[in-house]
Amino acid sequence: MRPVNAEFLVSAASAKGFLYAEEKPVIAVCGRSNVGKSSFINMLAGRKKLARTSGDPGRTRLINYFDFGGFIFADLPGYGYARVSAAEKQKWARLLEDFFAREGTVTHALALADIRHDPTADDIAMLGFLNSARIPFTVIATKADKLAKTRVKEAVRRLAAAFRIGEADVIAVSALTQLGKDAVFSALDAVCERFACPPAEIE
Repeated sequence: MRPVNAEFLVSAASAKGFLYAEEKPVIAVCGRSNVGKSSFINMLAGRKKLARTSGDPGRTRLINYFDFGGFIFADLPGYGYARVSAAEKQKWARLLEDFFAREGTVTHALALADIRHDPTADDIAMLGFLNSARIPFTVIATKADKLAKTRVKEAVRRLAAAFRIGEADVIAVSALTQLGKDAVFSALDAVCERFACPPAEIE
């Protein structure tokens, strides 16, 4: 399901502004600061400036919602940026806890990780949280263009092992070359199909 005209919807600074998965699934996009969340969203939208990109990590401090037609992306604040104050980190942590704790705010999560590096402790903690909250997720290995093509599969295997998940649950992508775009949309199609017809409703 390719977006015809993806558009920004609204930003939420607290639970009062959360959108809920009522008519279409809400898919969280999460990852550490500067992992490439905005570039990833722009790649899928086919637009360069839908989500603002910045070389300054920690710029996104709100949950930004984008309508992709068949689903809604919730772009979450990046975590793990050392230069952010302790008070600001606590504020972000509370926002994310509220987001994931409230039933109906998220259908699936795309957890972004830099394909060039081993997962950080924060990356592993995020996936642990998603597992404990029983939120389905797919790992998106960003910046694959920074590696030689022959090393991409090896890097995917390494990330899968570090996260203790199957290699099929890791998709290597590059916003520059569009690598992985079709695979991500196939995964999103599956999420939308499950949302439209939950397992309990299948006869």
